[in-house]
Formats: sequence, structure tokens, C-alpha cells
Amino acid sequence: MAAKKGGRKKSSRRKYGKSASKSVKSAMHRRKKGTLKRGKKGHGGKVKSRKQAIAIGLSEARKKGAKVPRKKGGRKKSSRKKSRR
Repeated sequence: MAAKKGGRKKSSRRKYGKSASKSVKSAMHRRKKGTLKRGKKGHGGKVKSRKQAIAIGLSEARKKGAKVPRKKGGRKKSSRKKSRR
């Protein structure tokens, strides 16, 4: 018998809910139409990249309370500077 190499069993649950995918789909349609805007209140201009449209759709779904995984937080820079002597 072949021994299984270690690792976790992949869960069969959905990461994203149905409403999250609907909101991403609508954001993609708005991008195609040219009505999807970036920035707060849409003052940043049109969204051109596909990835950005997906990110906007997911954040809208997150605000509505849909099942969306948390954002991966980047490392925050510390405000203190190290002084060299």
C-alpha cells in the first residue's frame, strides 16, 4: 500500500456565496459598459483592469454581508523609525 503524504484534507465547502458571485458578475458587466468607477464615490475614473473589477465586486458583496473570505492584510509599516548611530 502506498502511504499518503501529509497534508490537510481540502474542504468541499464554498469559499464564496452565491450573492458574492452575483455582485462580481454585475461589476464585470458595469466594467464592460464603462460605468464602473474606481475610488470613493467614483471620482477616480473608469476601471480598466479585470482584476480591479473583481476586487470592487467582492468588496461590494462584503459590505452587503455576503459570504466572502477576509482580505489578506499586507504587513503594515511601523510608524517608528530606527535611528542609527
